[in-house]
This record gives sequence, C-alpha cells and structure tokens, in this order.
Amino acid sequence: WRQQQAGPARVRVALWIAVVLAGLALFVIGMVAAVRSYRESQYHGDIEYWREPPDMSPASAAKMADVMGLSKGSVDSLQMTATMLSLASKKAIAIYPGPSSLYRGIDMSNADNVRLAGMIGANTEKSAMETVKLSFGEKGSILFSSLNVLQLVGWTAIMIYDGALAADGLLHSGIWIWAIVIGILIIVWIFIGLTNLGKLNTVAMTALFVLSLVLFKVIFFNTDFVMPIAVSDDMMTFGAAVELAVAMPLSWLPLISDYTREAEKPFAATFTSVFVYSVVSIFMYMIGMGAAIFTGEYDIAQIMLKTGFGVVGLLIIVFSTVTTTFLDAYSAGVSSVSISSKIQEKWAAIVVTVIGTVAAIVYPMDNITNFLYLIGSVFAPMIAVQIADYFILKKADAGKSAFQWRNLIVWLAGFVIYRILMQVDTPVGNTLPDMVVTVILCLIVEKVAEAVQKK
Repeated sequence: WRQQQAGPARVRVALWIAVVLAGLALFVIGMVAAVRSYRESQYHGDIEYWREPPDMSPASAAKMADVMGLSKGSVDSLQMTATMLSLASKKAIAIYPGPSSLYRGIDMSNADNVRLAGMIGANTEKSAMETVKLSFGEKGSILFSSLNVLQLVGWTAIMIYDGALAADGLLHSGIWIWAIVIGILIIVWIFIGLTNLGKLNTVAMTALFVLSLVLFKVIFFNTDFVMPIAVSDDMMTFGAAVELAVAMPLSWLPLISDYTREAEKPFAATFTSVFVYSVVSIFMYMIGMGAAIFTGEYDIAQIMLKTGFGVVGLLIIVFSTVTTTFLDAYSAGVSSVSISSKIQEKWAAIVVTVIGTVAAIVYPMDNITNFLYLIGSVFAPMIAVQIADYFILKKADAGKSAFQWRNLIVWLAGFVIYRILMQVDTPVGNTLPDMVVTVILCLIVEKVAEAVQKK
C-alpha cells in the first residue's frame, strides 16, 4: 500500500516543484522587463530636461493662457483668479463655500471641517420630516410625515405591549397594569423634555448598560442553565433574518434629525449616535442570541427567570422600554408638526403615548413581521431618493415646491420593487437591493429630465 501511494505522491511533489519554478521564472522575467522598460522611458538626449513647470507668477501664467487661447474671459479676471488660487494653494488665504452668514460666530483662522459642518447643520435646524420636503416638496412630504407618525404610533404600542408582557411574566400582575405603568413613565419623560433629560437619561442609560453587562456575564460565563434546543421546522432563512434586523434601524432613519437639530455639534452628535447605536445593537443581538441558545427560551421574561434576575430583570425591561419608546412618541410629535404647524410637539407625543397604551392593552401584538416589512417598503426607497437627491445629484431644492413629482414616482417604483423583492430570498435581504435600484432609477430619471429640458 505504501508503494502504491509513493508513486502518486512523487507526481504531486514534482508538479508542485514545477509550478513553483514556473512562478519564479515568471517573476524574474517580469522584473527584468520592468527594469528594461523603466530605463527605456528615461530621457537620453543632450538637452537638459525639467519635469516641473518653470517659475512664473500667477499674473504671467494668466497672460500666457490668454495668449495661447486656453481660457475665456478678460485678462484681468484671469489674473485675479490665478492670484487667489495661488494664495489658497500656499495656505495664505482660505476659501469656503456658501455665503458669509453661514460662518457668523466662527473664528475662521482655526476652523475645521467638523465645526463648519456643525454650524451649517445647526443653522438649518430642520427636523427629519422637514428635510424630506427638500426632495419631495412641501405637500409631498405630508405623505411621509403621516406614514412616519403611523409607524411611530405602531412602535409605541408594540414596545409598550412587549414591555408589559415581559414584566408580567416576572410578577404576574396583569399586562394592562404594566402597560399603564410604562405609559405613565413615558409621559413623565415627555414632560421633562429632551433638553432637560441629560442627567436623568445618563443615569438610566448607565444603569441599563451595567445591567446588560451583568446579563452578558451570566449568559456567556455560566453553564448551569444550558439546555438543548430543538430545531423548529419553520426556520427563517438568513436573508429574511437580515431583513427583519435591518427594519429596526431603518425605522430610526426618518427620526435622527429630530435629535441632531438640537445638538450644539450636529456632526459629532450624528456620528456618535450612529456609532454607538451600531455597537450597542450588535452587543444586544449577541446577548439575545446567547440567551436563546443557552436557555432554550425566546421569551425575555423566561430568560430573566432562568438567569436568576428578579427585580433587576424587571428594571432592565421597564427602563429599556421607557427610554426607547419615549423616542418614538417624541418623534411622532415632531413629525406631526410637519403635517400641521398648529400641532404642539409635546401634546402630540402624549396623545401618541395614550393611543399606544390603549392599543397595547386591547390588541395582542406577538407577530410584527408584516409591520416590519411595511416599514422597509415605505422608508427604504424614501431614504434612497434622499441620498441620491442630496449627496449625488446635489439638488434637494424642492422645499418651496408643492410636489416633486419625479421623486415621488421614483419612490412609488421603489415601494413596488420592495414588495416584489419580498417574494425573492436574497442573502442580503430586500432593503439593500431596493435602495440600490431606487438610487440608480432616481439618477436615470433625473438625467432623462435634464436631457428633455435641454431640447
């Protein structure tokens, strides 16, 4: 048997040696060719040669460009432009876009990009739904403001229901009691106000983070409660799981400007929010997955019981529900103002909380899959149109128009495409392909519109 194996082994070794030698030969040939090509590309004549342009003043360069017919305009304007650009390249002066009023209050001698971005963002002070007007028009944005309010009412009800259900699983006091308790705490948060929540929110978030770390330790470093898990027959595909996970942060996209508009440094606030949200979401997904694997449960109340959390687990559930759902209710109030300026943010948020509390008591909300798909189909193409309009086309100038019909039609197409993609299982879900297609479609429609206008 060894002799039989020796023959093929020798053949394989010989092939490997041949491949290595061939690779070395190709490497040597390539190096020789590169050196030869470099030598042949060098200048070998008798005349001295400079690659750098000759020393010349900006005014002389502008005069030469005029003589050679390289530029249009008067010599004076060319000379002034050349001089200004020369000074800017030597950092003797700085050139910033936009009118000077944008930079009022800033020491421009030591300004950086972050400060400028923050100042421009602070000057606009637009809420999330106000920015939608820039791409869809004054009246067109009412559609998305209304849909956003509806999704926020839905999220408020779902969060209160889930929090009450989990809290009742620990103390068995009645779901309706816990729904009322959570609803009252959310209203207290609203009355305190976003700008006055600094210390209270800091304490609540710090306590929740510490409790989450404790839960992480108990789940991943305690094997006393490990249980076997039975595999379900109706398992979710990876693409479907990705899509449902994407729907959660996607529902926050229409809201983020509601909070950055009040920040002293909007750019830093936005970056920090996105970064912290991403890291903490991944961390919480890990905790949830680990808890489900190690306890064999998906009910958070049962997980808390099996991990030994009693009152502490109840605090985690209640305060995480309150601090998160407060943001839903608050943003619903802000979006309501975009529908009618007569509506007051705080009272609209309180009304949304009351509606959500009543809905949590009356309606069971155990399966929210269709709700998440609806969020994706509405807001994924909306955000895609805004990205194309603001960052790529550099337009977003429909704020004073009633409707921006082209973008509304593109959004409708993106909505239909998303619903079609729901029938297709892709590894990346439906949101990303839909947004890519919608952005491309928006660019194509805009180019066609420009071509038609030129004719």
